[in-house]
Amino acid sequence: MFYEDNENLTIMTYTLNSGIKGTVPLSNKQIQEWIECYRTDAKFITAIGKEFFGLNPELVADFKVHNRFSNYAEVLKPVGNPPAEANTDQLSKAYEENRVYFKVDCKCGTTYTTFSQYYTTKWYCSKCNEIVFLDKKKGKVPTEKGDAWYMTNKYYVSRD
Repeated sequence: MFYEDNENLTIMTYTLNSGIKGTVPLSNKQIQEWIECYRTDAKFITAIGKEFFGLNPELVADFKVHNRFSNYAEVLKPVGNPPAEANTDQLSKAYEENRVYFKVDCKCGTTYTTFSQYYTTKWYCSKCNEIVFLDKKKGKVPTEKGDAWYMTNKYYVSRD
């Protein structure tokens, strides 16, 4: 039997591609396992208390881990002792390199380019708060910030 430390649980909220939202309490170890499953598209199955929970990452549009209830912390230590400014520049560059750009084209008439640290298949329009979906068939389109994934709600987007 698979046992976990259920005293230090963190709430994870996820949204399925269908728009249905769900929450699940997970331990720090389970969160790390979920993130690995999400990265590799492997099905996530775990024990929560006496119940089993399964989630298929291919059906999850996005997720959020609410860390305020967790004692989990990952400490990153720089190699050597470069000046503080160099660390800040390195960190800024690392975040910029990991950005995923999206061009949002909403039926309300709003068009803009935005970014996230994570790839996602849906977004919310910043003006009308309607959901826009990733058009995988159209793929990436050129923008002033570089190539970006195209997201829209102007027509039906296949979410396969």
